[in-house]
Amino acid sequence: MARLETGSAHPVTLSPVRPREPLPLEAGEQRGLNVVRRFGTVGSLFLALGSLGAGAAPVINPVQEIPVLRLFTRIPTVSLAIAISGMGILVLSWLMLGRFAQPSRTRLASQGQLARTIALWVLPLLVIPPLFSRDVYSYLAQSEIVHRGMDPYVLGPAQALGVADPFTAGVSNMWRETPAPYGPLVLRLGGWLAPISGNSIAVGVLLQRALALVGVILIVWALPRLARRFGVQPATALWLGALNPLLIFHFVAGAHNDALAVGLMLAGLEVGIRRLPIRVKGDTPPPLAPGELRYIALGVAIITLGVAVKLPAVFALPFFAVMVARRRHGRLKDLFLAGAPMALWFGVVLVAVCFGTGLGFGWFGATFNTPGLVRSWISPTAELANLSGVLGIALGLGNHTNALVPILGALGYLVAIGITFKFLWDSFKWRYRPIIGLGVSMGAVMILQINLQPWYVLWAVIPLAAAAGTSRFRVAAAVLSAALPFLLPPTGSTFDGRPYVLPFAYGAAIVVCGGGMLIVRRLAPALLAKPSPRVPEPVDAVS
Repeated sequence: MARLETGSAHPVTLSPVRPREPLPLEAGEQRGLNVVRRFGTVGSLFLALGSLGAGAAPVINPVQEIPVLRLFTRIPTVSLAIAISGMGILVLSWLMLGRFAQPSRTRLASQGQLARTIALWVLPLLVIPPLFSRDVYSYLAQSEIVHRGMDPYVLGPAQALGVADPFTAGVSNMWRETPAPYGPLVLRLGGWLAPISGNSIAVGVLLQRALALVGVILIVWALPRLARRFGVQPATALWLGALNPLLIFHFVAGAHNDALAVGLMLAGLEVGIRRLPIRVKGDTPPPLAPGELRYIALGVAIITLGVAVKLPAVFALPFFAVMVARRRHGRLKDLFLAGAPMALWFGVVLVAVCFGTGLGFGWFGATFNTPGLVRSWISPTAELANLSGVLGIALGLGNHTNALVPILGALGYLVAIGITFKFLWDSFKWRYRPIIGLGVSMGAVMILQINLQPWYVLWAVIPLAAAAGTSRFRVAAAVLSAALPFLLPPTGSTFDGRPYVLPFAYGAAIVVCGGGMLIVRRLAPALLAKPSPRVPEPVDAVS
């Protein structure tokens, strides 16, 4: 269903809108696309090479045994400059690629062209050390605990494996005593993979990245299909969601298990609504389509698997229930008739996963307690607590930061829950598309956490990429996605009191990126020329 904003408090509903079929790129635009694609691939190769000396390498680093490549481990500042240069080149390439995915253009890159671009940019990052954090070593240690038959929700790596164990050695100090905060499905999968890697940390990292890559593949599969349903150009959704630098840097290079959770959540939504009719408020509900209930049940089951990887995926279920309720008359009775069976089926599948993995329900407590141990400097909630502590010192009231952190963290969750209920109700009343409500809700939940990390933003950006068709959202999301990667250096290191390292590396990266842009300008002047003609952007589609 589409929406037209008027002066009234409620939108006027229109007929369903499907995205227009764009024309293929002409010869000059195709040359520009090829240059951008190759430029981004160079950036990916730079990042891969720089990671050898600037990545979050294991304690026993196998790169040190490889001739020539081990040189990067001995020049960390240069390696960091190369890695940041690669990041800058990739971000610039992504921004230029957006030119070929703007829905207001008559000619757009095809899904196949963008899918091949994703493959080119991701391929060099599949076999490198992890970047931006050491979380993957926690995944390995917790998976090894599962493999050895112990409970990862009771014991941290140090207690279960021992401090001297190679799996414990790679874990950050603050997480060595901490139980796992992740769902039973991802830990059981890691436990099954543990015998394959044996005692090789490097192989274990590659296997964990393979799990994350499954999530990325699911995102690439689901995004264009959802976008087409909601009136957004599939190319636009792929550019903003699947080619997003945050996804490439953190889901692929960082091997975060959020990728699998988001991928399952998105795939579940796509499968679940596959047979739902596109409705306009007030029209007559059509009869059930063949297999409609079966697809809904399968969608709930897939989303539940995402919840069993990481709990935030559970927010997709109430918005999915609203979609099903709106498939009929959109009454409270319809919401109950849709939501109750879905909630029951969700519980059945989740219990089956918990018992089937043999890990039980201990992950609920660990999920809520463990992440709050980290205070991220990019978190608004954490910074508000720090500011309050500074004001307390200035006013002679003492430093109460530690006392304020849990209070403000709880308030952040309450605000996020309030936003979620508001958008659930507004979606139910046909004021917003439910998938937009999901994206806004996930954004509130993630951004208001004490332990906000750059890749958490993808929980909101990816579903919104499939449904938010306004240029204002795309610009805001692009600026955020281009800026956030540079707030966290590839090593995740404090550089041991050497503050000059980062300025030197960033300065060198600016020079390299500037030189690269001059080459791009020479090879593809059309990238700076007037773009292909515009067409009016479609009205936001809602269903």
